[in-house]
Amino acid sequence: MFGTGLLKGLGVTLKHALDTFEDDRDSVPDRYKGSLELGNNRRVIQQPIDQEGLLTIQYPEEKRLLPERFRYIPMLIWDSEKQEDRCTACGICAKVCPPQCIWIVRDSDENGKPMTRCSDFYIDAAVCMSCSFCVEFCPFDAIKMNHDYELAVYDRYPQLVYDMAELTVPLEYYAALWPTQYEEEQARRKEEEEQKRKQEEEKAAKAAARAAAKSAAAAEESATGGAAPRRSAAELQALAKERAAQRQAQAAEGGGSEDDAAAAKRARMEELKRRAQERARARKAESGE
Repeated sequence: MFGTGLLKGLGVTLKHALDTFEDDRDSVPDRYKGSLELGNNRRVIQQPIDQEGLLTIQYPEEKRLLPERFRYIPMLIWDSEKQEDRCTACGICAKVCPPQCIWIVRDSDENGKPMTRCSDFYIDAAVCMSCSFCVEFCPFDAIKMNHDYELAVYDRYPQLVYDMAELTVPLEYYAALWPTQYEEEQARRKEEEEQKRKQEEEKAAKAAARAAAKSAAAAEESATGGAAPRRSAAELQALAKERAAQRQAQAAEGGGSEDDAAAAKRARMEELKRRAQERARARKAESGE
């Protein structure tokens, strides 16, 4: 009410000014502790969150050390170990992109058949919102978020539309920017490759076992003289009659199970059947067929 608040504010300003003045007189001020000297008065400064006092970075000579999870625009990964692009042109990143700033052209062979690689890959950096949805949904770890934020240009188009050559970086560059995430991904990829190798070995072992069993069966068949010969229809009919006669003989030997009436009835039925067959043959002979 009487200017006390103004005096308090001036006191706080004076305190910060004195602290900064004393800090600047040190051989290594607080804001330069742990920084990287690049020469020509250029530094990369790591600014702790709990640091006190005023801190003014003289950009562009001085720059802050960006945290690992900082993201700006996407970048494509060139696998230096396999000497190939990780991107397979599946198009998932373009589908999930909220501002639709990604478009992909799939490559094809000389016969026009589509191939699992890109011929063109474009990102409109003027539209990209740095959401990293493309990174989260990519099944091949082919696209990551870059730390390069110095992208100012005079003309928005076409200088802010980046093609595949401008977006592609080697795997070592990604490992330097995202060391923690890179180690986690490498461990996961090694585990997946180990599981795939075990599955292939199990599959090969099962195939070898089936082949061994098949060869053993073939050897046994050749040792026994091959498969049993196939019988003709007449031989099968004769064999069936022989077995029926054997069953009748066994039933007759058993005795006591069938009475005389049943046996006589069967005999009459056989006689009637024989007579019917004779009459049929006679009619056939009379008709001249």
